[in-house]
Amino acid sequence: MSIVAPLQPRWSPAALITCCVLAILLLGSWLFAPSRELWTLADEQAFYLLNAPLAHSPAWAWVWAIGSVRITDLAVAVLMLALIIRGDLFFSASQVRLAFLMLLVSLVGLLLLRTGFNQVVKALDWQHAGPSLVLSEVVRMSELFPGWDEYGLKDASKRSFPGDHASVLMLWGLFLASVARWPGRLAILALVVVFMLPRLVAGAHWLSDNMVGGLFIALLSYALCLATPLAFNAASWLDAKLQPLVSFFSRWPVIGSWAVLKPAQS
Repeated sequence: MSIVAPLQPRWSPAALITCCVLAILLLGSWLFAPSRELWTLADEQAFYLLNAPLAHSPAWAWVWAIGSVRITDLAVAVLMLALIIRGDLFFSASQVRLAFLMLLVSLVGLLLLRTGFNQVVKALDWQHAGPSLVLSEVVRMSELFPGWDEYGLKDASKRSFPGDHASVLMLWGLFLASVARWPGRLAILALVVVFMLPRLVAGAHWLSDNMVGGLFIALLSYALCLATPLAFNAASWLDAKLQPLVSFFSRWPVIGSWAVLKPAQS
């Protein structure tokens, strides 16, 4: 699953155009009335397929209740970070710090795009509630596990579009998939799908919140930051500014052996 080529500041016109076109087509398919009906049908069928078994399978309910709490979100974030900074997995040891900083810059870009897109959603009245607040015959996770709300259990949302959590996962997945070989890409895709499922199972988001709204933001963020030299140049600047901290921590026992503190690629 090692990286195909060193990270470098370059334009990728094919990726840039593909991501922008796909983002526009996705959003257009959701706004165009005939195809919107297909999204609505897929939303409802996906929700009942995932949510209904909660009523009949305690094991299924426990799995997704644990997946829906705040500590699991933290564990997922740690795993995502670990896969980026683990030397010689997706990136060589000399590249992992730059890769991490590139992802960080891209996430800042995603945050800015998402903030702007949320204003558009609000202005054009595209916002809606999640399925657990709209559909009938809903199995509420909060009713199966009373008191779990204090652990951050989320099974409802009054403003579910776009899927913010999904957009972060998808951008991370796009970044790693762009440098991994095919076995690694399949593993990344599987992780992104599994990490998105808890909110779909619980009913906090519709399928289209993620596959239209979340993916729309992720694709534009990738196009802006990673299909252009923007993320590389910004990450290189940050890396230079962080050199005193890197040198300091590289002398620590144990921590100093981490790949993220190794000398950067030349």
